Amino acid sequence: MSTEVKTQPIAQPSGLSPKEILRAARLPIAIIVVLVLFGLVEPRVLSFGNFRNIALQASYLAIFAMAQTMVLLTRGFDLSLGYTVSLVSVAASMAMVAMGGGDVSILYGVGAAVLIAGAIGLANGLLIAGIGINPLVTTLGMANMVLALASTISGGFPVTGLPKSLTAEFAEGSLLAIPTPIWIAALVFVLLFLTLKATRFGRSLYIIGANPKAAVAAGIRTMPVLVLAYMLCALLAALGALLLTARTGSGEPNLGGNLTLEAIAAAVVGGVRLSGGEGGVGAAVLGALFVTVLSNGMNLVQIDGYLQQICLGVIIIVSLIVNRDEARR
Repeated sequence: MSTEVKTQPIAQPSGLSPKEILRAARLPIAIIVVLVLFGLVEPRVLSFGNFRNIALQASYLAIFAMAQTMVLLTRGFDLSLGYTVSLVSVAASMAMVAMGGGDVSILYGVGAAVLIAGAIGLANGLLIAGIGINPLVTTLGMANMVLALASTISGGFPVTGLPKSLTAEFAEGSLLAIPTPIWIAALVFVLLFLTLKATRFGRSLYIIGANPKAAVAAGIRTMPVLVLAYMLCALLAALGALLLTARTGSGEPNLGGNLTLEAIAAAVVGGVRLSGGEGGVGAAVLGALFVTVLSNGMNLVQIDGYLQQICLGVIIIVSLIVNRDEARR
């Protein structure tokens, strides 16, 4: 009598493929390599104090990168982000000073920040989604107007006399030895991560970015989604502006500086694609950490600021080429 032996199919392991794991680990590995290379030239790079400083610096940039991610996912971007930071810093500071500069005046500064940023985001969203103007043209034009307004109302000078508690609580404060800005950036990350993964609005951002026509066919009302995305981007920029204002202790008309480029660079380096529909806040945070580590290292080894901007531009271009090649595979 022969006995038939039945074999069960071998279960295939679930999870990421080796190629996907390598891709996910690419940026963390790059961060470690950059730290080690700079550390060989300047030992202070690898000190505990510098690691803490990198984390603090990255928390600010992470907020702006996550803000930019909200519109990058829809195939757009916000070139007015940096100048929105400047205008919010100046206007919020002027509101606090006008209300006496006491602790209560902080609420008026926050209110001014929300109103101004909300109006800028609303205008960008309506022009892009409602009228159909290209995001590049819209946000570039808005950037020029916002910059002029920030310089005009401040006279080109910093606004001083802010509440001391603003700096004490939101720049120098800490919880469990972790600086307040890091906690705030972490909270923003969690809220946005849940928004993108667990809400209809978040899913709509990906669908609109991946295929706008499919989004319309699926019954997604693209206009309110896009308007809300640009408003959310501007409001997050306002949050970062308030944190930077607390850090400097004054309203600075040039506070935004290169933040627009750095925020886009962080998001793109992290893996958020300009073609839309791919990426997330996790990618933006990792990208912000990489850009901060690179900038920190270049500062400590005393590389000229203009050369740093050239390096940042090169990194953006290289990241775009890599993302394009991966999209074609």
